Amino acid sequence: MTFRNIIILFFFTWITLGYSQATANFTASATIIQPISITTTSNMNFANIDAKNGGEVVLKPDNSRQANGGVQLDNSTNVSAASFEVTGQSGYTFSISLPDTEQVLTNGTETMVIKNFNTDFDLDTSLGANSTTIRVGATLAVNPNQTPGTYTSPSSMQVTVNYN
Repeated sequence: MTFRNIIILFFFTWITLGYSQATANFTASATIIQPISITTTSNMNFANIDAKNGGEVVLKPDNSRQANGGVQLDNSTNVSAASFEVTGQSGYTFSISLPDTEQVLTNGTETMVIKNFNTDFDLDTSLGANSTTIRVGATLAVNPNQTPGTYTSPSSMQVTVNYN
């Protein structure tokens, strides 16, 4: 190969390499959504119960109660499922986590068990422009001849919401 051929080869290689590259530009963006939040609007209240021979009281999310076994229910007006307002980014769906273990209500040394937490939450619910209301019920196990008095939870129970 002659010097002239090397220069021509170098020249064509340089031209080819110079044109085998292209550049494009782009931009970046991010959208911060409204954080999901939950606020308690009503605490759970099984209301007045006559224990008699014991049994269960099922408190439904629609604030109705059902007695099973020997318990009797007073026609109280203060029956209440727990109620929550959920807010967040409009159009987003979310999930809810309820207590998954038995909880207790106490009156001194006396206890009753709360279990089987349930909700009226629909998995297909998406947040609207306003808040979404969720109600939570549960089952209260009443012992035979339960000692009279007001029973309360020694600590709060948690309901958690998350975006899907």
